[in-house]
Amino acid sequence: MNVKIDGKRKINSNVIIPPDKSISHRSIMIGSLAKGVTEIENFLFSDDCLATINCFKNLGTDIEIRNDKIIVKGNDFNLSAPKQILDCQNSGTTTRLLLGILSTQEFESILTGDSSLKKRPMKRVTVPLSQMGAEFEFLEKEDFLPIRVKGSKNLKPIEYTLPISSAQVKSALIFASLKAEGKSVIKESPKSRDHTELMLKHAGANIKSWEENGIYIVEILPGQLSSIKIKIPSDISSAAFFIVLALICDNSCVAIENCILNPTRTGIIDVLKQMGGEIRIEDVENRNGELVGKIVARSSNLKGVKVYKNDIPRIIDEIPILAVAAAFAEGKTIIDNASELRVKESDRIKTTAQMLKSFGAECHEIENGLEIIGSREKLKSAIVNSYKDHRIAMAASIMACAVEGESTILDADCASISFPNFFDILFSSTKKI
Repeated sequence: MNVKIDGKRKINSNVIIPPDKSISHRSIMIGSLAKGVTEIENFLFSDDCLATINCFKNLGTDIEIRNDKIIVKGNDFNLSAPKQILDCQNSGTTTRLLLGILSTQEFESILTGDSSLKKRPMKRVTVPLSQMGAEFEFLEKEDFLPIRVKGSKNLKPIEYTLPISSAQVKSALIFASLKAEGKSVIKESPKSRDHTELMLKHAGANIKSWEENGIYIVEILPGQLSSIKIKIPSDISSAAFFIVLALICDNSCVAIENCILNPTRTGIIDVLKQMGGEIRIEDVENRNGELVGKIVARSSNLKGVKVYKNDIPRIIDEIPILAVAAAFAEGKTIIDNASELRVKESDRIKTTAQMLKSFGAECHEIENGLEIIGSREKLKSAIVNSYKDHRIAMAASIMACAVEGESTILDADCASISFPNFFDILFSSTKKI
């Protein structure tokens, strides 16, 4: 589906942002592995999260959608051998975390995904899991899906330092460590998002985490998980699109309530504030270890900045929309040390640069990032390839709202991977200036 957007729009409204994708995935996984019944409110029914539900149903978990809740009857880590191949569709989170979970099970299973997911590397997960005693076989191409997994009930504990910070790799190892024969220690620098650790603590796992001399350390002892009740807050990665929309459009203001404000996720807020973005955080509360609150953003005169290495894990999913903000900023923005973008749903360094150039922005690829020279005057409407990457499609749509003329976003329906009603909200909350 292609979407046409008539530009020079503004926003002045409260926007209801979808539930957090990371927490939605993990709520199903932890609920499945716990003992007892887990209740989940405000779940994100996006393509990626539905892939997680379907995989766990195929592993024998009883998952029921009841009115506005999901009821998960936990198996206490006793999953069933699947009768079919587990299709993770486009979801890297589903795949990599499942590799850790399936490492604790004695049966064999096969994971696959769509053409995009089959291009995303998996050895970063399978190598350390193999050291713990799980077995993996790449069935078509080394390092890529489809992959056969055979777990073990006698996994060895591990002490492992991640070569590159990654919440997905870290979470896979944490899940496996919950059933290892002793204490495991996982280290990374800088710290990546910690939703897995926080939710597991809420479920009674014997897990500790702390930072020491710039290194984030997670210590896990084996044990049982208890069922939980969870109400999922709004996703800051999705909110970022509307925050930037308000910052770059004239006479605009947006308010977003009930939004996740976990410090490992608010890098986008910090960087946009460094750029001169007028953003306020209000009504903050702690909800089972996760900070939640209200974000208010207004039209601002932005300036270019340098994004530093330690910020990258905290903004990795938001870089396409941050690049849009940079195109409207005065001066140069440099985003470096972001090699992880090369192996996302698309090569997001390349596709973000192409998207910006389509609109007339001056943007240069550097080895592991982007250099963007902001200039509002050069920007124009465009026909833009989304590369079937949801974050590129949504970033391009926000840019289209702020430039003059009609733009077309190709294959824009891929937004449903993380934000099913993105265009409904975009058109209902904005209007022509």
